[in-house]
Amino acid sequence: MKLAIYPGSFDPVTMGHIDVLKRGLKIFDKIIVAVGEHYAKNYLFSKDERVAMIGEAVKGMPVEVRHFSGMLIDLASKEKANAILRGLRAVSDFDSEFQMAITNRKFSPEIETVFIMTRGMYSYLSSSVVKEVASLGGKLEGMVPPNVEKLLRKKFS
Repeated sequence: MKLAIYPGSFDPVTMGHIDVLKRGLKIFDKIIVAVGEHYAKNYLFSKDERVAMIGEAVKGMPVEVRHFSGMLIDLASKEKANAILRGLRAVSDFDSEFQMAITNRKFSPEIETVFIMTRGMYSYLSSSVVKEVASLGGKLEGMVPPNVEKLLRKKFS
């Protein structure tokens, strides 16, 4: 079975994330969405809320959603993943993603990093943009799954 790990903070998950995930499932039999935390980030949603919102958004897909801490490459090795799946929105994303892929390869050369370019319709979309739009009461249709829109409206009401 071809297994990939799709890591991120997903605060919140966007339709861009879901698009990368669906397209990744054309390559992999199963994907583990690994919801991580970065010490320098302030999150709108708790790790449990993020895991639950993604879980609801991917119902019916061969996807497992879980929280993780520590080094991503350790999780990928433990799960015997074939690859780490990463989405790229713009050229500016590539530098840091490339650096991380090379670092991961140093620790586990058997695990590949697969980059999927976002579709043009999602190239502007980020969790930060979504939170800003939601905080200002803007329309979120097409930006996030419906369950996520409801949670954002609740957070900002």
